Amino acid sequence: MSARLLAVSDLHVAYSDNRAIVEDVRPTSDADWLIVAGDVGELIADVEWGLALLATRFEQVIWAPGNHELWTHPKDPNTLRGEGRYRHLVEFCRSVGVLTPEDPYPVWPGAGGSGPAVVAPLFLLYDYTFRAPGTATKEESLARAHEAGVVCNDEYLLHPDPHPSRDDWCRARLAYTEERLAGLDPDVPVVLVNHFPLRREETAVLRHPEFAQWCGTERTADWHLKYRASAVVYGHLHIPRTTWHDGVPFVEASLGYPRERRLYGSGRTWPVQILPAPGGAP
Repeated sequence: MSARLLAVSDLHVAYSDNRAIVEDVRPTSDADWLIVAGDVGELIADVEWGLALLATRFEQVIWAPGNHELWTHPKDPNTLRGEGRYRHLVEFCRSVGVLTPEDPYPVWPGAGGSGPAVVAPLFLLYDYTFRAPGTATKEESLARAHEAGVVCNDEYLLHPDPHPSRDDWCRARLAYTEERLAGLDPDVPVVLVNHFPLRREETAVLRHPEFAQWCGTERTADWHLKYRASAVVYGHLHIPRTTWHDGVPFVEASLGYPRERRLYGSGRTWPVQILPAPGGAP
């Protein structure tokens, strides 16, 4: 079988069922690449285990961090916080050959009639602009979430050090990433990879709309057009599906929690094939 660019996210390997699934993930070609769009786990040891294992199996693994990797969890002996925690994981990835948002963006060489494409892993976080319905400010939106009893654990475990806040960290990451993406070859299509959805529309399916404020930023709504994306890969929502915007597939590639699979199932093959594109827009 010809080489493929595949994607996964939200592995959550602390769950034994998920760990067993990840242990069984294998390429169908020695030339397969794998995107890991965040939330391998919460503990540093679990994240390192998952990425190191996958790096031994695929020609290239590309990681974009999720929010769970950035948690300083009370059960984790590694107490690094914020930027320091992220940089620790970047250095670990480099030690096992996994590419990160801090490395030069690789070019997937193409196969099966699909030409080359830049794979751009992003680390952007969120800035609370996906506000709860009927609210106009971050403060109002957070208050609504607390009233509804829908508050992301990031508020307690994802520390922004040394940035003043998570939204300040997000703004710094946006500026850094926009500068890098602007320098890409305009003639080569791009696969954008971010743990959080780039467009608010993807969060419309959430059971609790108050949770959307921890899911992205309005500033990335046009990035699929601005940076000539051939596909966008994300996770975080635990709602695996593909939607289309302006002819571009937006692929939510999550494995999610065992209880979610038991309740809702998933008819999708996982890992998810991104390139060569498995089918056209509906």
